[in-house]
Amino acid sequence: MTSLPADQDGPEGGSVGGSVSGSVPAPVAPPVRVLLADDEHLIRGALAALLALEDDLLVVAEAASGPEALAMARAHRPDVAVLDLQMPGADGVKVATSLRTELPGCRTMIVTSHGRPGHLKRALAAGVRAFVPKTVSAQQLAEIIRTVHAGNRFVDPELAADAISAGDSPLTAREAEVLELAADGAPIAEIAERASLSQGTVRNYLSSAASKLGAENRHTAVRLARGRGWV
Repeated sequence: MTSLPADQDGPEGGSVGGSVSGSVPAPVAPPVRVLLADDEHLIRGALAALLALEDDLLVVAEAASGPEALAMARAHRPDVAVLDLQMPGADGVKVATSLRTELPGCRTMIVTSHGRPGHLKRALAAGVRAFVPKTVSAQQLAEIIRTVHAGNRFVDPELAADAISAGDSPLTAREAEVLELAADGAPIAEIAERASLSQGTVRNYLSSAASKLGAENRHTAVRLARGRGWV
């Protein structure tokens, strides 16, 4: 009669040559799906390459403009959209505002080299979950993406302090819009057409904005408002 070695089970043991622990491996969480949107191709490519080194992050799409970012988000439905603040077609805050309505499951964050107090406040009002400068390291950015995906917020401490000290914008939404349209030196008639307003109303908005900012003309008003991130 032949016997099995001591470390093997018989026919009823279910296995020969080892023991069964009975434990079930824990399921592996799927990677966080990330959209990168930045009109600077070198920066966007570098971020994509660095994030690819993280096992739990997956860059599913890239975009070079606001409209392209929206199209890529609709097509790929990312978990987190990392948006540059200033992009052609629509800035990161406008993209975040649209995504908040269209894809509420997609959390958004702004990465920028033009952080201003007003930009931060606009971003938070649009539902952006993180606002960070482009000076952060790749490791920090990866951690912030995880933080945002988990439902938490992250705001650069220095930018937050600046926003608190700067106070709120004195401009109404319409004044800010008209002032932004005037930023490239467009004539009153063109601004009126683009804003769907009369020329007299445009002049009134520009005059009111300049007065509130203590500026002698609309050009100075634009410079002051942009310096604070209000337009």
